[in-house]
Amino acid sequence: MAQKIDIKQVAELARLNLKPEEQGKLEKDLNAILAYVEQLQELNTQKVEPTSHVLPLENVFRKDLTKPVQIREQVFKHAPKREGKFFKVPKVIEGA
Repeated sequence: MAQKIDIKQVAELARLNLKPEEQGKLEKDLNAILAYVEQLQELNTQKVEPTSHVLPLENVFRKDLTKPVQIREQVFKHAPKREGKFFKVPKVIEGA
């Protein structure tokens, strides 16, 4: 059996102002939780693999693949000026 919880100390550490009826309910709930955890500790988990999540999650996104783009010339048709494979824009910073 788990040791008895000092609910006043727990409330003080959590900075909770509990009414007497709330203290009783919280103490009962915490004792039930600890009793359940104690039950779980009795289980044999030797052959159980550790997991980081209860469900087998997989990345559902598509693979990030690179592929050549054939749109460059269409885009440059709309550019006022270009220099090679770059857009040419007016200088906006002096002294550069």
